[in-house]
Amino acid sequence: MTHLDIELKNLKADMNEMFDLVGSQMAKALKSLRDFDKDLAREVRVNEKRVNAFELKLDRDCENVIALFTPVAIDLRFVLACLKINSNLERIGDIAEGIAQFVLNINNPPDKELLEKTRVLEMFELANAILSDVTRAFDTEDTSISRNVFLKDEQMDEINLAANKAVADFITTHPDKVNQSLYMLSTIRKLERSGDQSKNIAEEIIFYIEAKVLKHKHRSNNSGAAL
Repeated sequence: MTHLDIELKNLKADMNEMFDLVGSQMAKALKSLRDFDKDLAREVRVNEKRVNAFELKLDRDCENVIALFTPVAIDLRFVLACLKINSNLERIGDIAEGIAQFVLNINNPPDKELLEKTRVLEMFELANAILSDVTRAFDTEDTSISRNVFLKDEQMDEINLAANKAVADFITTHPDKVNQSLYMLSTIRKLERSGDQSKNIAEEIIFYIEAKVLKHKHRSNNSGAAL
């Protein structure tokens, strides 16, 4: 095994750790929202510092591999993909922290009717399922798993599009819960962005394994036929 091979192996192990850390953050954020667990929400906020620090470490590691070993072909694509995936994961971590902050900001548990009408918990489960898919796709280098992400992201988009009316209708009948309703709408928007970040990760996995750039192709084709 060459020095480059060792460095790439270590980089992948660290990337897997970053995936696990961010996945844990999102899972805890969901539980804190569902159970109105402020202690868990505080834990997510504290752990955000770990996510940020790990992102900086991975960036440095990727830069060092490029500078010291000048990788080519699939090895270079892997390192470049890691740089972008690392950034996407950090942003998902930010989203988990933002949702945890919402839990800390409200005084009462989220209204059950509001949760049901907005389908926010369903959307959260989808977001975490997508993140789990790209985690597995990265670890196993299975691009077929990456491609499954795009359909789930479309399901998240549908919930996001229906959220405005759901929240507006709820506010009409519950004018005393405007603030909570707006927080919930903000949470849905954050989850929609987390789906986009996971979709970006899926694209990077396909890029480094198959040398195919999908960033603009599938976005110009709603059916996904370009995949």
